[in-house]
Amino acid sequence: MRKLALKDEILLTVQQPARYIGGEVNMVKKDPSAVDVRFAMCFPDVYEIGMSHLGIQILYSMFNSREDIYCERVYSPWMDLDPIMREKNIPLFTLETQEPVKNFDFLGITLQYEMCYTNVLQILDLAQIPLHAADRGEDMPIVIGGGPCAYNPEPLADFFDMFYIGEGETVYFELLDCYKENKKNGGSRRDFLEKAAQIEGIYVPAFYDVEYNEDGTLKSFTPNCPTAKEKIVKQVVADMDSVPYIEKPLVPFIKVTQDRVVLEIQRGCIRGCRFCQAGNVYRPLRDSLEYLKHYAYDMLKSTGHEEISLSSLSSSDYTHLEGLVNFLIDEFKGKGVNISLPSLRIDAFSLDVMSKVQDIKKSSLTFAPEAGSQRQRDVINKGLTEEVILKGASDAFHAGWNRVKLYFMLGQPTETVEDMEGIALLSEKIAETYYDEIPKDQRHGKVQVVASSSFFVPKPFTPFQWARMCTKEEFLERANIVRGKFREMKNFKSLKYNWHEAELTVLEGVLARGDRRVGAVIEEAYRKGAIYDSWSEFFKNEVWMEAFKTCGVDIDFYTTRERSLDELFPWDFIDAGVSKNFLKREWQNALDEKVTPNCRQKCSGCGAAKYGGGVCFEKR
Repeated sequence: MRKLALKDEILLTVQQPARYIGGEVNMVKKDPSAVDVRFAMCFPDVYEIGMSHLGIQILYSMFNSREDIYCERVYSPWMDLDPIMREKNIPLFTLETQEPVKNFDFLGITLQYEMCYTNVLQILDLAQIPLHAADRGEDMPIVIGGGPCAYNPEPLADFFDMFYIGEGETVYFELLDCYKENKKNGGSRRDFLEKAAQIEGIYVPAFYDVEYNEDGTLKSFTPNCPTAKEKIVKQVVADMDSVPYIEKPLVPFIKVTQDRVVLEIQRGCIRGCRFCQAGNVYRPLRDSLEYLKHYAYDMLKSTGHEEISLSSLSSSDYTHLEGLVNFLIDEFKGKGVNISLPSLRIDAFSLDVMSKVQDIKKSSLTFAPEAGSQRQRDVINKGLTEEVILKGASDAFHAGWNRVKLYFMLGQPTETVEDMEGIALLSEKIAETYYDEIPKDQRHGKVQVVASSSFFVPKPFTPFQWARMCTKEEFLERANIVRGKFREMKNFKSLKYNWHEAELTVLEGVLARGDRRVGAVIEEAYRKGAIYDSWSEFFKNEVWMEAFKTCGVDIDFYTTRERSLDELFPWDFIDAGVSKNFLKREWQNALDEKVTPNCRQKCSGCGAAKYGGGVCFEKR
């Protein structure tokens, strides 16, 4: 029987003790002494968030399919347990064996959003692993990072031994076999890192030297080790049906954010929205089909879940959507299984499907126009007209819905006051559509239109990576312009407007496009108490501002500064599939308000065709 790392008296004092005891349904149990590689897989946020992440479930299942590897899990201890572990000197432990993470061969940390960076340091600190890779000895785990934020790993470069760039199903086993071989031959930590640097997609920060110009921009980024590559090439699964998926998902004892079976129907996106990093770095679009029906049965049976979610960046672009949805409805609807369809464009088919699988009275429909005016939607290449939006709303109202959520983004390149006010005007037009088209005796109460705006952050590997970002004051000024316009609307009582935190957005902007000098700020903020920054109740902006001041790092250099087209970026050593020339063309198209067709309409020559699969090779 496992001995828990936390004594009962501690578990009784913290919220949700189930976060720390493991033993969940479908948890993998192995004899640690009988495996060659022990891998601690970490999501640097609270258990409920981490347990909902599809990528970790896929890698957990994949790693544990091999007898010689034992993959276990670890999450960030919540704010109530963190000080207890420090006070009582309890090292951070995995859920499966309850053993200290510092005793493992690898600590793999997924980087899903920039605001988890101080939690990465919390994980290392509580695990009693030196924060800096340079300070780790032979007995310490190899700390490896992956996920979308690894496409600019530089702010975290000092804290990681290596980064995995791309999709985990491709070369992870090659990396772990390399580790086994090195260990068997008595090789050192350095020996392994040098061998790992030869594997495609693996980046070892210590093997690169950085120089800066007098103005602070990057002068050069060069390998200092013979085995280190000049370009790190993103790893891609060309055929989704050729790689394993999850057969027995982990089922937590407590409610988590995504408490359902998830079928990944495709990766990538054809749309080419110019602000969207995921739409660029996950190119090309690749469909799945063969395994989906089989895994739907297996996962429902092994979990007892009562909901299936179809996961993708844009479900409406999935070529087999109608057939798959009808299959799932026919097979499972009568068995108490619900089907959820996120990321759908609102059209007649989508509404028909949703009416079959949702309780219309309880649900609201979500549109993401992203910009209030057609001009601005053309700038960002949203590919959505006002006519389509209003037609979708009309169809939805006639089908019985009366609640609509709208998502916008403020502060995008070239934005004008007219574009901002367009958010309120479009919301008003949607409300008017309801009152104009639905007779009083057929209405389910008033229409509710909730518009939310986040603030724009330019991300690496997007056409907007050259864009200037707004200051906190400019963001708030724009939000107030929109709010003021909402108050002028005739149907004001049916409308609601809210917006994201501006201070958090500015910090995200620094971390997104930062270089190695930002690492000192992250460490300083962490040491001053910054943690769980993505949680508004714990975010301490004053701590971060003090850290920037202490470290002598200028926020505006990373946010509001104009960038030239020939500037060397901290992430330019990564080949993410989309070429810099393509991104430059798209940046110019944005400034010219020129729309680029989606990948199925016309190839734009982004560079992703070199991966040899997906939409690039569909018959058109």
